[in-house]
Amino acid sequence: MAKKDEKSAGQKLEEKLLIKSEAIGEKKNGLLEEAMEYGEEYKKFLEHKTEREILDYAIPIVRKLGYKEFVYGTKYKPGDKVYFNNRNKNLITMTFGKKPLTEGVRISVAHADSPRLDFKPNPLFEATDMAFFKTHYYGGIKKYQWTTIPLSIHGVVTLTDGKTVKVTIGEDDSDPAFCITDLLIHLAYDQVQKPAAKVIDGEQLNILIGSWPLDDDKVQSKVKLNIMRILNEKYGITEADFQSAELCACPAYKPKDLGLDRSMISAYGQDDKVCCFAQFKAETETKNPEYTSMMVFADKEETGSDGPTGMRSVFWKDFLEDVGAAWGYSVRHILRKSLCLSCDVNAAVDPGWPEVFEARNCSYLGRGPVVSKYTGSRGKYSTNDASAETMGYLRSILEEAEVPWQVGELGKIDVGGGGTIASEISVHNIDTVDMGVPVLSMHAPMEVTSKVDDYLLYKAMKALFASKKAKDY
Repeated sequence: MAKKDEKSAGQKLEEKLLIKSEAIGEKKNGLLEEAMEYGEEYKKFLEHKTEREILDYAIPIVRKLGYKEFVYGTKYKPGDKVYFNNRNKNLITMTFGKKPLTEGVRISVAHADSPRLDFKPNPLFEATDMAFFKTHYYGGIKKYQWTTIPLSIHGVVTLTDGKTVKVTIGEDDSDPAFCITDLLIHLAYDQVQKPAAKVIDGEQLNILIGSWPLDDDKVQSKVKLNIMRILNEKYGITEADFQSAELCACPAYKPKDLGLDRSMISAYGQDDKVCCFAQFKAETETKNPEYTSMMVFADKEETGSDGPTGMRSVFWKDFLEDVGAAWGYSVRHILRKSLCLSCDVNAAVDPGWPEVFEARNCSYLGRGPVVSKYTGSRGKYSTNDASAETMGYLRSILEEAEVPWQVGELGKIDVGGGGTIASEISVHNIDTVDMGVPVLSMHAPMEVTSKVDDYLLYKAMKALFASKKAKDY
């Protein structure tokens, strides 16, 4: 007679053959404590809200860690570390491995830009005794979410003498905040009848920045002039200088623990800074790898990856070509044997909207990083579809390192969709697959991730960079 606690033949077969999907906390009780310290570092990283600010944070760190600026023609040795700064918006770090570059490079790419409100070239105006900045939204947003929340101003202004002035207002506790106003409910009968996409029009995304006039009766736009006076005194700029500026408004929220158990993080811009930080920490901690590791901060992903800093640009490929030139390697031979992780987030199943998620194939908060074989929309349009061999190779690395993970699509087939930079990378004949973490409220001014997922993404990246497993397909 079988013992009471002995597994039946069916249970053993079930354990051997079937997937059991469950929250990691049910299997690894101490993992949240491990993730807490990582979460504190990550929250500091999240305080840097634009791609330029991310580089301002990262470059001093890599220099301190011994990275040297890449020098063309140098034959670097295994263990050497280099970095490359492209236009103060892209950062590449690389740690040279023992194998030659033609045996392949382990690459990760994540985008440092997030949805925001960019200033128009002539943004400053006055109306009804108040001053405003006009904006043009950047990336896919629900416009109504950006009203009546605290905003901060970030960016740079380049003057005619070539000097570039950095601007950050609204992040320090002593700074003023800014906001976009909304219509009071008492007069909003017509407004609230509109579809959500039309409740707030793009031209209504005007940021309130002041209301006090300059004390001079001979001036017409007194409030506007007073605002310009303040900016001129602090930054030395005039209204014409806005035409050579990159300024934007971001939510002024501070990254914070979320939940009574502090198991989650709420913050602006976790798409895709959660992946930026994971790959940055993993690559900078890589020492003497078997295969060369390479990390890229991308830009312009939220608007299509165009321009010299987007992944449709060849800045990253040119860098690899320049690295390989010292040995006479062709970049196409390096790419053919390489693997790239397009590190981007996916949608976490939200029980408030179960109708848009396919439960068996979507990702869940707290179940580890999510690997997405493909993204795109409807009939797999605009996607990189990773091969079975690529999926198997990555799977073997993660399982060997005992990193829990899950697979996930964005949602049900015909309810929407979205793409990543995987399709921009894989066209260069490099095997590419998406990996990130599940996110709640993606593209909202405040997004939510699980600390355990964030931490395990970093562990997954470390496993890739440290793996000695050859890519022989």
